Amino acid sequence: MKVLAINGSPRKKKNTGILLEHALAGAKCSGADVELVHLYEQDYRGCRSCFACKRINGKDYGRCAVQDGLAPILQKVSQTDVLILGSPIYFNSETGEMRSLMERLLFPYLTYTEGYASIFPRKIRTALFYTMNIAEQDMTAYQQDKTVAVSQAFMEKVFGNCEVLLSTDTYQFNDYSQYVSSVWDAEAKQKRHEEIFPLDCKKAYEMGARLCARSRDLQKEGLLSLIHCA
Repeated sequence: MKVLAINGSPRKKKNTGILLEHALAGAKCSGADVELVHLYEQDYRGCRSCFACKRINGKDYGRCAVQDGLAPILQKVSQTDVLILGSPIYFNSETGEMRSLMERLLFPYLTYTEGYASIFPRKIRTALFYTMNIAEQDMTAYQQDKTVAVSQAFMEKVFGNCEVLLSTDTYQFNDYSQYVSSVWDAEAKQKRHEEIFPLDCKKAYEMGARLCARSRDLQKEGLLSLIHCA
C-alpha cells in the first residue's frame, strides 16, 4: 500500500504540512508506505498546452510530456494507492504551485470525448486538504466553497472519488503584533489554534487510516472482478 501526500504550501512545517504529516501517520499505522512531497522544492511550471497527451497514437498519449522536476512526481501518482493533495487557499484558489500540479496531473487523463471520460487506469482513494484564514461559515460569502467543489469534482472525475478536509480560521503568524493584521483578533486566533487545530489534526490522522482501509476494499473488489471474469 503506497500513500503519497503532496504539499502545495510554501511553508513546510505550518498548517497544511502539519495536517498532511498527521494523515501520513495514520496511513503508516495502517501498514502503508508513505511519502510527503513539497512542491515548493521542485522546479517546474504549469501546463504548456502542447496537447501531446491528446495526440492520437502519440507516444505521450494520456500522460504529461514535459520532462522537468514534476515528471517523477506525476510518475509516482500513477503508481500510488492513495493520493492526498494539500494547499492553503490564496486569493480564492489553491496556491500557484498546486494549481500548476493539478493542471498537469488531471488534464492528461481527461479525454475530449463524450462526458470527458477519464483514462486513469484504475480507481484510487484521494483527498484534498485545505487551510484558510476565513471561518467556515464565511466560505460561501467568499465563494471558497465553489473553489473546493470544483477541484473535488475534477479529482472525482479522474480518480473515481475524493474526500475533503477543511481547516478554517487558521493561525497564520507566530506573533501577530509584528505584522499589519488588525482585521484578525490575535487572541482568538491563538485560542482556536490551541483548541480546534488539534481536532483538525486528529481528523487528518483518521482520514489517512480510513483512505488506506478503503483503498484495500477497492483492491479486493478489483481482485474479485478478475476472479469472476476468469
